[in-house]
Amino acid sequence: MATNHDATILLNHSIRPALQSIQLWSPAAGELLLGTAIVESDLLHRRQLGNGPARSYFQMEPVTHDDIWNNFLKYQPDLARSINSLMTSPDADKLLELENNDKYACAMARAHYARVKWPLPNAGDVDAMARYWKRYYNTKGGKGNEEKYREKWNQTMVSQR
Repeated sequence: MATNHDATILLNHSIRPALQSIQLWSPAAGELLLGTAIVESDLLHRRQLGNGPARSYFQMEPVTHDDIWNNFLKYQPDLARSINSLMTSPDADKLLELENNDKYACAMARAHYARVKWPLPNAGDVDAMARYWKRYYNTKGGKGNEEKYREKWNQTMVSQR
């Protein structure tokens, strides 16, 4: 299970710097990405359990990763350059970066949410964050649900303080 300490480290050392670097930081974006990582991986798993395809604490599938590059970042050259700058080298394997480079993974998760036309929920509104995550990240076909998001958020961020 994720701890408040682990969450604080991810937020301060990966999420905030990555999102500031790509100019998509806000307290709401930081909170949404942190909640996404907590519910998707418990801040423990960089590879999907059971040999599934998802990678990183955000459990992004390679198909989703590639779709973001091919159908969104292709048309956002400044953002694409900013995200590329977070890789360990210009010719690095992007899927290995997704799995092992938390800043790159944060930027890709944020790019995923940036494709949504609706604004992010307000920081501090856990119910709205849970709904947003389910609708736009986990989707109808995903196994997660809003209650799981709220439960994991509260276990990590509220009850361990």
